[in-house]
Amino acid sequence: MNVSVEEFTTMPEKLFKVIIIGDPTVGKTSFVQRYVQNAFKRDYKGTVGVDFALKILKWSETQTIKLQLWDIAGQERFTWMTRVYYKDAHGCVIMFDLANKNSFVNTLKWKRDVDSKCTLPDGSPIPCMLLANKCDLAHRQVDQMEIETFYKEHNFIGWTETSAKEGLMVNDSMRFLVDVMMRHEGMQGLGMANDSLKLTGPGPQAPSNCSC
Repeated sequence: MNVSVEEFTTMPEKLFKVIIIGDPTVGKTSFVQRYVQNAFKRDYKGTVGVDFALKILKWSETQTIKLQLWDIAGQERFTWMTRVYYKDAHGCVIMFDLANKNSFVNTLKWKRDVDSKCTLPDGSPIPCMLLANKCDLAHRQVDQMEIETFYKEHNFIGWTETSAKEGLMVNDSMRFLVDVMMRHEGMQGLGMANDSLKLTGPGPQAPSNCSC
């Protein structure tokens, strides 16, 4: 298990389980490694079943958050286990590769799988964020307007382009998700719906591009 401690002190801790899902090779493991260890490797082996990582955040002067990240394999042979992997999740990242249109199309399958197997205690869907990874690549098969329409139609909390390789929007996107999860728990968030992330439209949304 990888552990990153960010200004850790003995404060009250809040534990959140976040599942990271999507097709194989879209960059889920690279994203988790960049977020937890601020590292990028070119030689990742495919995830078998599920990998785990831990990130500890000093959210405020009075609140420490422990994020348990479940990096779930995208291969078909592991999908029968998703109900077990999704159990008790507080939030979800669904990722696709901007250079692979099929991985974008398949995010709807992943979203429906989560919605059918995992809910919050009040019965509502867990917050899911859509991440368009590999925005550092020049060639892309999915345009921003298509993603914008898609995320609204399928009830994602927001979307942004990311680059695990370059570290673009990795921390910002996760901070946004944590903020949403905190508010679902009735706890104080950071007020992410402000100009600092260039949010658009009604309600909280993740920033919809990256400067690459």
